[in-house]
Amino acid sequence: MDLNSDWKFIREDVPDGGYGGLEDSSWRTVNLPHDWSVEEPFDKKWASGTGYLPGGIGWYRKHIFLAEESIKEYCSLEFNGVYNNSQVWCNSNYLGKRPYGYSSFAYDISEFLVPGENVIAVRVNHKDIADSRWFTGSGIYRDVTLRMTGRVHFIRHGVFVSTKEVNKEYARLKICWKTEGAKENEKVTIRFSYQNHDVIQAEGIEGETFLTVKNPKLWSPDDPILSEVLAEVFVEGKKQDEIRFFYGIRTIEFDAERGFFLNGVSTKLKGVCAHHDAGVLGAAVPKQVWARRLRKWKEMGCNAIRMSHNPPDPKLLDLCDEMGFLVMDEAFDEWEGCKNKWWQGHNVYPPKHYGYSEDFPQWHEADLKELIERDRNHPSVILWSIGNEIDYPNDPYCHPSFQTMTGNNDANKPEQERRYDHFKPNAKRLETLAKKLVKIVKQYDTTRPVTAALAYPELSNQTGLSDALDIVGYNYKEHLYANDHKTYPKRVIYGSENSNDPICWKAVSEKEFISGQFLWTGVDFLGEAHGWPIRISQAGILTLAGFEKPMYYQRKALWTDKPFVYLSTKKIDSRWQPEQAHWNFENGQEIEVNCYTNCEKAELFLNGKSFGVKSQELGKIVWLVPYKTGELSVTANTNDQEVRYTLETTKEPVTILLHPIEEKRDMDRQDIVQVELFLADEKKRLVRHRDLLINASLCGDGVLLGMESGSPTDLTPYCEHTHRTFNGQMILYLRRNRIGGIKLRVFSPEQKELMAELEI
Repeated sequence: MDLNSDWKFIREDVPDGGYGGLEDSSWRTVNLPHDWSVEEPFDKKWASGTGYLPGGIGWYRKHIFLAEESIKEYCSLEFNGVYNNSQVWCNSNYLGKRPYGYSSFAYDISEFLVPGENVIAVRVNHKDIADSRWFTGSGIYRDVTLRMTGRVHFIRHGVFVSTKEVNKEYARLKICWKTEGAKENEKVTIRFSYQNHDVIQAEGIEGETFLTVKNPKLWSPDDPILSEVLAEVFVEGKKQDEIRFFYGIRTIEFDAERGFFLNGVSTKLKGVCAHHDAGVLGAAVPKQVWARRLRKWKEMGCNAIRMSHNPPDPKLLDLCDEMGFLVMDEAFDEWEGCKNKWWQGHNVYPPKHYGYSEDFPQWHEADLKELIERDRNHPSVILWSIGNEIDYPNDPYCHPSFQTMTGNNDANKPEQERRYDHFKPNAKRLETLAKKLVKIVKQYDTTRPVTAALAYPELSNQTGLSDALDIVGYNYKEHLYANDHKTYPKRVIYGSENSNDPICWKAVSEKEFISGQFLWTGVDFLGEAHGWPIRISQAGILTLAGFEKPMYYQRKALWTDKPFVYLSTKKIDSRWQPEQAHWNFENGQEIEVNCYTNCEKAELFLNGKSFGVKSQELGKIVWLVPYKTGELSVTANTNDQEVRYTLETTKEPVTILLHPIEEKRDMDRQDIVQVELFLADEKKRLVRHRDLLINASLCGDGVLLGMESGSPTDLTPYCEHTHRTFNGQMILYLRRNRIGGIKLRVFSPEQKELMAELEI
């Protein structure tokens, strides 16, 4: 049962908020997923690390009306993510708490549900806003469901399928199951089917069996073939429970000399790292928004995603299965030691020290177990990561092998903070913790290797942390690849976090033993900001609004084969100005013209005049051109196929273009519509060099969820429906109710004749 609609919410602490009889009719009504942080203004008093948005305390209450015959013998209340320190009640009965804001969790409420009205109450305590190095969001930001079954049922995540053997003729699948609720000597029968035709039965409350699939079709990023698995429980012939999910047959192998193999085929991981927010939507990101991002990454040649740095939304993993992405599933950003949390800008002292580390000793096993059991049936998941940059030197771990050390993220540390201090935690402790975490992972899954993304492998190689892992991720350490491969010839090495510099890709493409890389990052994200008024990290290949940056096309040149060319421009006398996708400057200005292409050579023209043929290096060609109004174009020829790209001088914007992005309906039980908005001139050419305020309103049975331009410095509160475009564009997010249509109306308060309407 979907419990996402019609929750009562109040943004304050309420005495006795868990009491079932509390009067809450005056509270706001919200639908889940919900993130209250993005509903409030940006403010410098909040932390730069988390995007200058607030946390605090909030209460949610859900009234559920159940007929007596609808209440089953076993009822489980299931949450996919609440940030953070959640406490839950059912009909005034306290169920428990969960500190980690990224874990899924569930409570057995079988004995508490009654016919008629039932009240679920959730207290969310995110008072320590500087508790992360990126934006987290606040509230019940992922789905909530009520699972109701018979008395005998599969335990939570109680069915696990893995591929044991594959050839052209057949695949042999291992199926493990565990149930609960059966009485002594009661006959329990388990029935499994694969794509409705391969069926096997087994007996017992738990066990394992094998199913043979003839002529299997294998899952891969190029052909993500999925088949439905149906697992059913019967007691004395009567059905008690069922679980359905999609599974893909595939094999993976990491080799220290030859790299990564998928289904026996050598495959380079062309990956991006991704945080979990979507700007104006905060952490409550619908599946359709992820689908748009994934589609763009796929077109760029990306085949892998690292979930940075926490368990992802299960809906995102579903999409990775469906669309064909390989996944590094990550558990933690910190263990026992609390990292520095910047709150006055990036690397600006003093830091704050809140975070998961205070809960790690008590909760790490439960949180890691939940991640592995929840996600192990996803064919997209190929790696379990137990930590990100746990080994920062002096943050907080140190070691007598160095007397002073500046780590990756502490440039402004005072000198005394950089010195070795035997009273600080010793980095040797990380080996002990890593071995413990690896052991926990392997209790629940041995089909995938365990890794971690290391910030300081130079030291971790000495302390034993590296040796505790199945394969070792190096963050920004390409210069160590060759020597470490010689020193540790049996070690699998890959780039777990890498800059967008194409030189870093050469370190992968030219070394067979390096399995791949994960770029930092696939898309801009809230937080990790470099100081007011900048509210975001600008490391992404896509803007926060999901539009391609010029460096997207250089990566496409490195990662794809279909011929293409692309142009961007930049004034050479403006060092910090980013590259732009327009040809609007002042006559005589010297302009740097950048061409991104996977063709060997390209020729640039301005108003028909050639500026010569040049060869690309690492997907890029540069010309210096004195600006003249007109048409700038580039052509390239590959195998007698000509590709061309053109930039024209545009006039001022006189119209607004609206482009709806329709994804699959009801992908996450919400009908979300994304509308791209562009400024255009009289010839309907996109105007990239001007920005205007845009007001949006909605008529009909729907809600305008928000407007996102992607501008790093736009501090307009997200709750407002007037925002300025960024590079002449923005995206609008709408939720359409299933009853009827909606009409979107936009206009510019600065040029009121600029308006447009769209019926959806």
